[in-house]
Amino acid sequence: MHTATRMLSVIPTHAGQPSEVPDEFGAPLDVVPDPVQMAALRPQVIDALRTVFDPEIPVNIYDLGLVYDVLIDADRRVGIRMTLTAPACPAAQTLPGEVRDAAKRVEAVTSSRVEIVFEPPWAMDRMSDAAKLQLGLL
Repeated sequence: MHTATRMLSVIPTHAGQPSEVPDEFGAPLDVVPDPVQMAALRPQVIDALRTVFDPEIPVNIYDLGLVYDVLIDADRRVGIRMTLTAPACPAAQTLPGEVRDAAKRVEAVTSSRVEIVFEPPWAMDRMSDAAKLQLGLL
């Protein structure tokens, strides 16, 4: 029997239609960074995250500045803290799962979790120079 995914309203007081993300992306990360695994796997995880694109902006989510933290513990569990370009982002229901799955595809990663946060809020100054150039902002 299939059960419906519980949804977490990320902006319940927003005057428009609030975005919702699956509950699992609202829980705080429980990953304690391990220096050895961070050095070994973090670059590979970041490369994997660069394959995920915001559906409305032709820039990957890492260079767009949506990823705030990539943490990896001794058991090679990955925790990704990220945000959305806006609280009412239409991709709120799908983007966190795409990010989780991209990190899980890295060969040595045992599991991956994503936490959606809105503090600090995303701003264009979080974008890499390459992203700004790609969007004609430089």
